[in-house]
Amino acid sequence: MIKRYSRPGMAGIWTEENRFSKMLDVEVAACEVFADRKLIPRSAFQTIRKKAKFDIKRIREIEAVTNHDVIAFLTAVGENVGEESRYIHMGMTSSDVLDTGLSLQLREASDILIDDIKKSIIILKRQALKYKNAIMMGRTHGVHAEPITFGFKLAGWYQEMKRNLDRMNRARDIISVGKISGVVGTFAHQGPEVEESVCRKLGISPDPISTQIVQRDRHAEYMTVLAVIAASLEKFVVEIRHLQKTEVREVEEHFSKGQKGSSAMPHKKNPITCERITGLARLIRSNAMASLENVALWHERDISHSSVERIILPDSTILLDYMLDKFNGLMTNLVVYPENMIKNLQISKDVVFSQRIMLELVKKEISREEAYKIVQDNAMKSWKGKADFKTLIMKDIRVKKHLSEKEIKECFNIRYFVRNIGKIYKRLGLV
Repeated sequence: MIKRYSRPGMAGIWTEENRFSKMLDVEVAACEVFADRKLIPRSAFQTIRKKAKFDIKRIREIEAVTNHDVIAFLTAVGENVGEESRYIHMGMTSSDVLDTGLSLQLREASDILIDDIKKSIIILKRQALKYKNAIMMGRTHGVHAEPITFGFKLAGWYQEMKRNLDRMNRARDIISVGKISGVVGTFAHQGPEVEESVCRKLGISPDPISTQIVQRDRHAEYMTVLAVIAASLEKFVVEIRHLQKTEVREVEEHFSKGQKGSSAMPHKKNPITCERITGLARLIRSNAMASLENVALWHERDISHSSVERIILPDSTILLDYMLDKFNGLMTNLVVYPENMIKNLQISKDVVFSQRIMLELVKKEISREEAYKIVQDNAMKSWKGKADFKTLIMKDIRVKKHLSEKEIKECFNIRYFVRNIGKIYKRLGLV
């Protein structure tokens, strides 16, 4: 079901055709190394390289009898190669081919995800610069706190996606390893130099030590990185969902011509893409948990991880590719209402300037506790609808005793709160 949403590049990585192609790449590379080291005749390798191919239908026919996918694959390839096929898979075990081939698939998937993330960074940078000075209310606990700018919010997302790019690059490295170390990883039938040469030909690194398999902490780390990236996307879109509430309406998803929001209510414009990304992040997190369960296997390996990985690795990479693509489209076409941001600044009747008043009073050498009480008294009156906070402060003799009218008015200068945004942008390289 998930794969129908996938874009062609990512979907193609997880086809049977590509899986068996990667396995064949491993086998042919191994045969070339065997020939280089005079472990098999050069002519045998030339025949293998020329004739080695497979037919998926034939593999399925053989597997129906053998109940073993690698044996079915090798048999099908051998039927095409002929007599020289006896040199294929020499001294190797199934996981030498499966795990090394899987690493090649995950590397391809990583390259697509890295490209997606780079696009996200470019889009977020552009929008952060566009809305650098769009003042809005900062909120903590969902309650008005102090003013920020919408660009500042997006700059935080931009930096987070840069960290995610670093994570994804590291995840690509941690998973880009192969093994040709045999049934328990001891190189009983050929030395580590064979593995090193095969991996070099495939463009990956040899696993410094393996058992029958590449250890699954690598795959767990890879999956947790996908989960962290998905969690970032969820964080971003949950914020958009909050800002799209009717009572707020500071931003909203693009609503295309002819789009419908509800079968019952023609007025509806819902954040459906954000909600979809939110939901899919839950799946990737659950898949990451399954990958952690795969780390502990019996002795030098068992097969309990295999069935899990055949689901979670394709689905998670496909899902994240889809989520990033949707997020990039969402952010490119995001509708922003700066006028509503300004309007919403007024809802809390200026109480958000409370800290500035308190700090100015403290500068006049009264205790912080006393200053806090004076300011809080007025803020609570304002919350209860008595009057706006500024009016109350201007009339409070406890304040007027220490601050002039000019000093009080300056405390309500909204630009004071965002005066260092430019320095933050410079720190982030957003200049």
